[in-house]
Amino acid sequence: MSSHRLLTRLVPRRTFSHITTRFFTKPSCSLPPCSGIRPSRQSKALTKPRLLSLETLHNYHTTKPLLSQPEIPTTPTSATLPTSAIPSSDPPLPEYVPPTTGLLSRLPPSWVPYAELVRLDKPTGSYYLFFPCLFSTLLAAPLAGPASPVSVIGTSLLFISGAIIMRGAGCAINDLWDRNLDPHVTRTRLRPIARRAITPFQGLVFTGSQLLAGLAVLLQFPFECFWYATPSLLLVASYPLAKRVTYYPQFVLGLTFSWGAIMGFPALGVDLLANQAALTAAGCLYTSNIAWTVLYDMIYAHMDIKDDAKAGIKSIALKHDKETKQVLTGLAVAQIALLAGAGAAVGAGPAFFIGSCGGAAFTLGYMIKKVNLKSVQDCWWWFVNGCWITGGVISLGLAADYLLKYYGQEKQEKKPEELELA
Repeated sequence: MSSHRLLTRLVPRRTFSHITTRFFTKPSCSLPPCSGIRPSRQSKALTKPRLLSLETLHNYHTTKPLLSQPEIPTTPTSATLPTSAIPSSDPPLPEYVPPTTGLLSRLPPSWVPYAELVRLDKPTGSYYLFFPCLFSTLLAAPLAGPASPVSVIGTSLLFISGAIIMRGAGCAINDLWDRNLDPHVTRTRLRPIARRAITPFQGLVFTGSQLLAGLAVLLQFPFECFWYATPSLLLVASYPLAKRVTYYPQFVLGLTFSWGAIMGFPALGVDLLANQAALTAAGCLYTSNIAWTVLYDMIYAHMDIKDDAKAGIKSIALKHDKETKQVLTGLAVAQIALLAGAGAAVGAGPAFFIGSCGGAAFTLGYMIKKVNLKSVQDCWWWFVNGCWITGGVISLGLAADYLLKYYGQEKQEKKPEELELA
């Protein structure tokens, strides 16, 4: 008996016609997979009817989900809607709005993306880069003769101009490396390169111009400073890469931002290689500032902790989220101990140990106790203001110690002259 006659006896003619129409025509994406047939043979079963067993036809005929026609949606679904139209439980992210207040609002519109690239409207990073330079200048001043206040002020002004330029260059390098990561982080998604207001090539050319401007400032210092400053460029370029391979990129940032703790000595003519006390002080001050950088940047990293986890960006805040306060306390202790070691190496007086070390211990302890690491606004407030609070008291203690030594030595030099005149 032919297979056709056998099938027509087992299955009603109308139903069989319906089945063969569904099974033996060109498969459609709306049809369900054949029940009872291995996936590897489904395509053959659709084109070769003899592979279909009677059990398969019976199951297909009597099973409601397989018999029923696919439901045609009356409203668009996520499969037919564009990504932007898919409903989300998260609030919509704000679009970019050109600045209407502050310094950036006064610039020509074509300049604004470049000003945003160097964070001209957020100068806190420049201050953090400048403070180690100021610390080393004030610490080295008594060893340089002592250096006159005019020389110290002039050197400090050169350092702050260099800090603004090089911090801008560092931000541009960071954004160039992170141009594919920044769009996935809420805080950074509207940066100029991330939102395509600046092309990577334009950013690269602009970064080159900043490095040339930084070189022009560097050449205003004694030429020895050129050899001390050049290695820091490798650290500037490597920090963005560190975020991809280690949970401790803040240490690389610390190596970069703390470089100024060395520069104040050669800037005032103190030879680090010939002066063991100055070399020891520079080493202690440098490592002290590394601890300070990791401390404040760990607080800063808590602002992006959720987005960093999603984007695959590593940070010390992610690694030590549950014990952040303990890590911050350890870093503060290390910073103050190393700062005291730097002062002891150059014979600093009570003004330094009470003002700088004692002041730093109080301000850091208060900040660590008060900062709410779960609040983005609170982390930002302490990041911005902690710079001035802790950096300010350290600077005041160093300045007081330097001025006391400078004017004390000046009085001692005047006494023999007065005796000779008498």
